[in-house]
Amino acid sequence: MTAAANENGLVWPRQDDAGKLVLRLAVGLLVLLHGLSKLGTGPGFIVKMLAAHGLPGAIGYLVYVGEVLAPVLMILGLWTRAAAGVVVINMIVALLLVHTSQFFAMTSQGGWALELQGLYLFGALAVMLMGAGRFALAGPQRGLN
Repeated sequence: MTAAANENGLVWPRQDDAGKLVLRLAVGLLVLLHGLSKLGTGPGFIVKMLAAHGLPGAIGYLVYVGEVLAPVLMILGLWTRAAAGVVVINMIVALLLVHTSQFFAMTSQGGWALELQGLYLFGALAVMLMGAGRFALAGPQRGLN
């Protein structure tokens, strides 16, 4: 038995929890930075985009929930699964409203044109599926962690 794994080769829970913390902090902080930017500029672009698709522009203000409140909750480890689910929904809406023309586009360096959005979406999905882990304010067993 090593410090990293038990006799079955499984990772110790504390290391799993550390990985969950790193993922939570990375996805939460990076999405939060986008939200803080929108606090300064406002959701006008999103409101116009929604209106152009025949949806109520007021829904655009929910971007603050998906890019400010939810990432803060993920970072803190409070209602983590629900918060990550909100980020997932936020990213799906962003992809459908803003980035549909880029779904199959590649960059000049050979990467997917939507790799940043993809990492946010699938990183948040991973947090939603795994939960916060032990290193969270709410602990691993409380709320939707």
